[in-house]
Amino acid sequence: MFSNTPRITCVALVTILSALLSTSVHSKTDGSAGVSDLEGLEWREIGPYRGGRVTTVTGIPGKPMLYYMGATGGGVWKTENAGATWQNISDKYFKVGTIGAVAVADSDHNVLYVGTGESPIRGVTTAAGDGVWKSSDAGKTWTHIGLENSGQISRIKIHPANPDIAWVAVQGQIWGPNEERGVFRTTDGGKSWQHVLKVGPTTGASDLSLDPSNPRILYAAMWNHGRKPWYIHSGGTDGGIFKSSDGGDSWKKLAGGLPEMVGKIAVDVSASNPERVYALLEAEPEKGGLWRSDDGGETWSLINGHRVLHTRAWYYIHLTADPVDENTVYVLNVPLMKSVDGGKTWEKMTTPHGDHHDHWINPNDNMNMINGNDGGATVTFDGGETWSSIVNQPTAQMYRVTTDNLKPFRIYGGQQDNSTVAIASESHSGGIGMDDYFAVGGGESAHIAFDEDDPTLIYATTINGTLTEYDHATKLTRSIIPFPEQVYGKDSRDLKYRANWNAPVAVSPHDPSIIYYGTQMVLRSTDRGASWQEFSPDLTRNDPQKQGRNGGPLTPENVGAEFYNTLFYIVESPHEQGLIWVGSDDGLVHIQRAGSTQWQDVSPPHPGEAMINAIEISPHDEAKAYLAVTAYKLNDFKPYIYRTTDYGKRWKRIDEGLPADAFVRVVREDPAYPGLLYAGTELGMFVSYNDGRDWASLDLNLPPVPITDLALRHDKLVAATQGRGFWVLDDLFVVRQAAAGLPGEALHVFTPNAAELGPRSGRAGQFESANPDPGVPIYYLLEADSEEPLSIEILDGEGQVVRSYSGQEGDFERCKIGNMDPRRPFELEYPVAQKGLNKWSWDLKRNGLKCIEDITLFAGFDGPRVAPGDYRARVSVGKVAQTVPITLRMDGRFSASGEEIQFWSERLAEVQGMINESLASLERIRKAKRQIESLMLDYPEVSELQSAGTATIEKINAWDHEIIQVRHQTYEDEDAWETKLAGQLRYLMDVIDATGAPVTGGALLRLQDLKAEWAERRAELQAIRRDHIDAINAWAREQGVPYVTSPGD
Repeated sequence: MFSNTPRITCVALVTILSALLSTSVHSKTDGSAGVSDLEGLEWREIGPYRGGRVTTVTGIPGKPMLYYMGATGGGVWKTENAGATWQNISDKYFKVGTIGAVAVADSDHNVLYVGTGESPIRGVTTAAGDGVWKSSDAGKTWTHIGLENSGQISRIKIHPANPDIAWVAVQGQIWGPNEERGVFRTTDGGKSWQHVLKVGPTTGASDLSLDPSNPRILYAAMWNHGRKPWYIHSGGTDGGIFKSSDGGDSWKKLAGGLPEMVGKIAVDVSASNPERVYALLEAEPEKGGLWRSDDGGETWSLINGHRVLHTRAWYYIHLTADPVDENTVYVLNVPLMKSVDGGKTWEKMTTPHGDHHDHWINPNDNMNMINGNDGGATVTFDGGETWSSIVNQPTAQMYRVTTDNLKPFRIYGGQQDNSTVAIASESHSGGIGMDDYFAVGGGESAHIAFDEDDPTLIYATTINGTLTEYDHATKLTRSIIPFPEQVYGKDSRDLKYRANWNAPVAVSPHDPSIIYYGTQMVLRSTDRGASWQEFSPDLTRNDPQKQGRNGGPLTPENVGAEFYNTLFYIVESPHEQGLIWVGSDDGLVHIQRAGSTQWQDVSPPHPGEAMINAIEISPHDEAKAYLAVTAYKLNDFKPYIYRTTDYGKRWKRIDEGLPADAFVRVVREDPAYPGLLYAGTELGMFVSYNDGRDWASLDLNLPPVPITDLALRHDKLVAATQGRGFWVLDDLFVVRQAAAGLPGEALHVFTPNAAELGPRSGRAGQFESANPDPGVPIYYLLEADSEEPLSIEILDGEGQVVRSYSGQEGDFERCKIGNMDPRRPFELEYPVAQKGLNKWSWDLKRNGLKCIEDITLFAGFDGPRVAPGDYRARVSVGKVAQTVPITLRMDGRFSASGEEIQFWSERLAEVQGMINESLASLERIRKAKRQIESLMLDYPEVSELQSAGTATIEKINAWDHEIIQVRHQTYEDEDAWETKLAGQLRYLMDVIDATGAPVTGGALLRLQDLKAEWAERRAELQAIRRDHIDAINAWAREQGVPYVTSPGD
């Protein structure tokens, strides 16, 4: 029998809680848990596995399979197979996920510099960075090296011969002026920085290019810019292209025909002819477009001014010069444009996704490139004819999250520059993959609404005032825009309805035929959007001065993202039909009671304008509500959470203890535990056990990413993130019980939620998300590490142990390892006795089968599942033990009666008993065989013994081969040689187990056949004992020598 014993590892299912940022943790003495009590909980990543926005990419000359990308909320990723798969390399170190620049040293490919803060400064889904990070081991570890107040970083260049010399193009803060803008240089690997190019507090570096043949020559593009909620400023006379010929010590602003008034600029040197410099300019009419210099920047010519090259300048204005051919240049805009004649004429290239932001070309092979766009990062080796996939990157930026009440429930949201998506919270087949997604109308910025118990008609919003109804039964989507007016290019004050980029839609929880839609007023429909009623007056501050041109002085920007004085959130109270709460993007909150036509202003006493990002009606108190208020668009990043207990007459701030710059997008109250609050912030997840009196981190294993929305469903917490898709905290019962207070004992076991006994889903495949643990999670909290033996036992209602686990390897585990098929290697895990929160999972199975050495049982030695019912879990550490109840229910999709379920369970026990009996008998007869062989070796001269022993061994071998197919060594061997009795019984047990109740007639017939066969084998066994072994034992007794163990003993 082939044997390969693997390394056995004890796996501690413990993750390290993210560092608590400036939080105060309520002491255990007054009923709440310390933050360490939650270490060991884990969020589960849901996806979707389709790429989000990527604004920086790079490859490595000489290593055509290796690339890096920086996602705008998802961190830094690395591929070593040209984009077939990607691995995140920043999560364990970075504190933010927004990446603006990634650079690799040409002289040492282990050295990477990363600038945080993406440079295309969207009004939504753009986060501020925290400076520069450096790795000296190709991304395995990272160190923060400064410029923490830079905001957004657009480009990093590294000296081609000295990795300690680097230049950083700092674009600056989005929402206000700051001094840390321009170009910074380090000559000591980031230990210190020099501000070598500074123009002013509103003008930063939008691009930086280095002459690879002479690294003393640099070109910096300086951009005067800034944002308000209603306006994006781009342009000034202090910006422009600056050149240094001494490595950044001094700079000269270039003229040579360039416009004086410029906005955003991109610049790149042609590596094949460094005298040729390309620049893409935002400028006044007839002056913007692609400019070129053929004398190192002394003089410039406008080569092509078509707006396809420089439209929507603040978001795009990117270019890349081909390092091999001076006449080839790429411009990145909505399309990827290519010129092969120095910029005179252009052709559109096809890529997997639009909205392009960065492009790297291999200097050794200019057909090999990587592109970063709003759909992810993608690699080509044939000049753009084909590209690698972008549905292998879980970096989606989700605006909001909604859930339905199906089982399993679905998660809904809109992905930036993509469709809406409804995605299953778990899959019945394998992992959660593309087959578990579908779009529901609307678009990227959607609010999504429906009857949570019957989500057939789904209403979704998106940009530019679009509102749709999707009928999941017919798969039809129809537009139900209340007033179909083309809003692009128009001032919002001239529109009939001003709708936010993230306009709200809601369905009444009391009457799902009522739809509410938010513009500057609430619109109401009762006929699926066929007609609309103006249900409220303008509920905003309605300042016409903030409703005009949304961009300037160079490029108007009226696409809707900067429309202001709009409604941002609508919710109807679940307690009272007709009680509507509405929040605006300028800080107002109104309510209307049923039967009234008046709207009451119940705005919080917030200092100045702000955005009412979310309104949470307490599920426990109809007069209580919470507001998540954000003011980051007014350069105020502080957290604001307000609470009212009297319908908004009075408000109280409850955000003390949150980090000073962790502005809050959402707060939710746990429906099962009053005062247990969850807050999603720019800096991650937080929890309060005491209605906001103080807060603790709930990041756990979440990556560093902003949280945009939260939902609670089926005792789970769902988070939408700005760069890593959806995540679910499955085992919320641990948080709830921690909130109730823990006793501070040496051992505490948490009582799990009731679990369902249903079919087990398969493992997640590539680019799929994992399903929740199919078993019962058993969490136990230890006050200290223990060297005492740990055990976990599952007891049935009669107090009988049906499953037991030990913290140490035992005979059963050693036997399983010894019989392992090398084609199916595994490592066994054991529960641990470590200080803090530990997790073990009962897989709902009974104790395993009888395991004996030297057999192949392809289905393994696990036992079958238990029946639904009441159980207990007993965790013991040394002499300390604690027991908690467990309730198992039958999967609701099964309709079997209690009697049928009981019969099913009894048949499983019967088959398991037959397997155990047959293998135990096989073990005994093999022992008898070894004893006979030993006697024959000891007494070779006794011919009678030799003859009797040989005949007996032949009989035993023949019997052995009827129980186990000895020719089976690896899985495919069952194709060649039939499976014998033990394997047939195992197969039948698995079929009965997987099918569930009621047991099929075919299974019962097969069981009768196998019972009859086992009866024959038992009779044969007794015959071997009676006709052969008894005679050998009689001789042994006469001689006074050791005798053979009877297989019946």
